[in-house]
Amino acid sequence: MRIGIIGTGTVGRTLGGKLVALGHEVTLGSRSKGNAAAEDWAARTGPLAHPGTFAEAAAFGDLVINATGGTVALAAVELAGPENLAGKTLLDVSNPLVFAPDGEVTLDPVNDDSIGERLQRALPDTKVVKALNTVNCEVMVDPGRVPGEHQLFVAGEDAGAKAQVTALLGEFGWPADAVLDLGGIDAARGLEMLMPFWLRLMRHYGHADFNYAIRTAR
Repeated sequence: MRIGIIGTGTVGRTLGGKLVALGHEVTLGSRSKGNAAAEDWAARTGPLAHPGTFAEAAAFGDLVINATGGTVALAAVELAGPENLAGKTLLDVSNPLVFAPDGEVTLDPVNDDSIGERLQRALPDTKVVKALNTVNCEVMVDPGRVPGEHQLFVAGEDAGAKAQVTALLGEFGWPADAVLDLGGIDAARGLEMLMPFWLRLMRHYGHADFNYAIRTAR
């Protein structure tokens, strides 16, 4: 599959590297041409890896991943071009983290809105799916880093798009029964609000190789 990634940070590069290793062709998009991180990633990753702009990545991908920070996600997809995303699945892995100078972390938006919902409103012709935002990027592409059974979550309005994302997660090593469908894109609110708790857990454990394991009586 041809996959476009919007964002050249650690998350975007990690996802892109795994996707190329799986045989997908990936364009890693940045705000402008000649981005050093994207160019270096493509040079190290191989012939299926390409650097590009946000717009080029969005136009290239049959499926597109938003791997930008949540506070800049709307601006990034505007640069990517709604026309380049129309009719496609947009996998949103972002979190709306706001870091204060003293290290305090807050969310914007929070409680009555989410980045996932804002993206869907801004892109009515795109099928936005929220997923992967509740784990570290290394665990995203290698769930075996955390022993035992543990889960991911998906949220979105389009069942077909969620099935497409679930299939891609399966290629990463996530069994289908480990991916819990939480319903519409408004479920992104709760998923994004998990992040302050996740950060506390990371400080507690001293590493990011952990995840949530949901147990039910039925």
